[in-house]
Amino acid sequence: QVQVVEAGGGLVQPGGSLRLSCTASGSIRRINDMGWYRQAPGKERELVAVITSGASPNYADSVKGRFTISRDGAKNMVYLQMNNLKPEDTAVYYCNAAIISGVSGTFWGQGTQVTVSS
Repeated sequence: QVQVVEAGGGLVQPGGSLRLSCTASGSIRRINDMGWYRQAPGKERELVAVITSGASPNYADSVKGRFTISRDGAKNMVYLQMNNLKPEDTAVYYCNAAIISGVSGTFWGQGTQVTVSS
């Protein structure tokens, strides 16, 4: 079995920072892309940032220059450092990992709430 678990959400004031982490565990042979998505109330889930197995990142235009994605291959972890947070960043953030295992596929975490409000 493969599990993907996020941590690090919370309430922060505008202009503040948060760091999300995500851990993949279980019977894993290899992890390809890992990414962060978010879904705000009444909106569709959208890509925030993705990082390849070679550590090449890509970002949504709305977060470029404010968010940084990174990964630790040895620990099967991906991080999202979020700086200068804005109220429009409020959403449930989901981790996604493309995992090669006994049952390969794309796995999602349960989500972590990020609320930006004064």
